[in-house]
Amino acid sequence: MRAAVPPMRRGLVSSLPLTFKKEGLIERHQVEGSDPSDRYFNRSIQVNRTAQGYTASVMYEALTVTGQTRPTIPAAVASIVEKLQELGFTRIRTRTNFKGQRYLAEKETWVDYPDK
Repeated sequence: MRAAVPPMRRGLVSSLPLTFKKEGLIERHQVEGSDPSDRYFNRSIQVNRTAQGYTASVMYEALTVTGQTRPTIPAAVASIVEKLQELGFTRIRTRTNFKGQRYLAEKETWVDYPDK
């Protein structure tokens, strides 16, 4: 006779493929460029899935920037870039570094955003 399979534990939900994950952090993007003082900066953008779409946020020194909820991940990242540009950041570019737990080993292509 076979032993019963134990019920799923809550901790296993985070290991589900991204297509099955309902809400929470799903990607991390690298953003770099120049801050308003013309200093180079490099930070991580956190992209979260919400019930309404995707939101992104980034911290730089004492500043936390949260973008608007958008229907796609690239649009959520672009929302952050737009807010940074409004604050005087320039020469901004981004790329995906993590999809879920998987590190992409800096193989993704950079996306450049023209200064406004």
